[in-house]
Amino acid sequence: MNSIYQVFGIGQCSIDYITRIDSYPPPDVKYEFHELVIQGGGPVATALVALARWGVTCTFTGVIGDDSFGNMIAKSLTDEGVNTNGLLIRQGFESQFAFILAEPGVGRRTIFWRRPTSPPPKPEELNYNTIRNSTVLHTDGLFAEASIAACKSAKEAGKKIVVDAGTLRDGMLDLARLSDYFVASEKFATQLVGHDDAEKACYKLSELGPKLVCVTLGDRGYIMIENNKILKKPAYKVKAVDTTGCGDVFHAGFIYGLIKGWDNQKSLDFAAWAAAKSSLKLGGRKGIPSLDDWNRESCTGKTS
Repeated sequence: MNSIYQVFGIGQCSIDYITRIDSYPPPDVKYEFHELVIQGGGPVATALVALARWGVTCTFTGVIGDDSFGNMIAKSLTDEGVNTNGLLIRQGFESQFAFILAEPGVGRRTIFWRRPTSPPPKPEELNYNTIRNSTVLHTDGLFAEASIAACKSAKEAGKKIVVDAGTLRDGMLDLARLSDYFVASEKFATQLVGHDDAEKACYKLSELGPKLVCVTLGDRGYIMIENNKILKKPAYKVKAVDTTGCGDVFHAGFIYGLIKGWDNQKSLDFAAWAAAKSSLKLGGRKGIPSLDDWNRESCTGKTS
């Protein structure tokens, strides 16, 4: 059967308030910020927005409250063409929210966030028909029980499973066992092995069964293992304004390559390029690059 949606996403969705500061302030002071960007966020939600801009059909499952932030989150997805039939509105609860301080001079950001106060999605609330008829399932694992149930359904149907592992939380290693492509943050890798050794983390995660494991290393690029072979690639050099959402866009880039049937190295290369480009503007979605940018820079050799 043909896919109803090419990508089924389950995970976090948020409203982000992002502002620029000159440097991180000490405690007990008044500190002026510059600019303020208000936009949707969340690892899976932002990845789906990027994919939708690149012409991929996507549907999202997550939770919001019946508050003003919830309305903003839903609109931020539907306005981008992401289907939200699976977005669960919990009455009397509050939606996920983040306030983010970006330091352009050093290319880093500090995130203050509140998870949704509502109960997480339950396995029985998922649309398994849509999961089975999608091409790729993408999850960040925040809702462990529902994410595991979704991955089991996708695996039984022979679909590709991509996991965004930002933090080592309950259920993440179970998701690694179910996944085909496990893309983790440097923080996750350190939490897993107890120290800064991304290569060791790659080997340890690959033993759980994914076809490919990748650890993103920020401005140092990424390291991946496939068929028991390690490959390290440097990052694309840019003067980052805000790194919010770079990991989300990296996942989107990799999934785009899967959808297009690219080999994994080309998919990761596009992912790294897209993530670097997204850091050039304030906010996780404002800087998502276009496919025209990729095609143009590929032709001129600027992406090599």
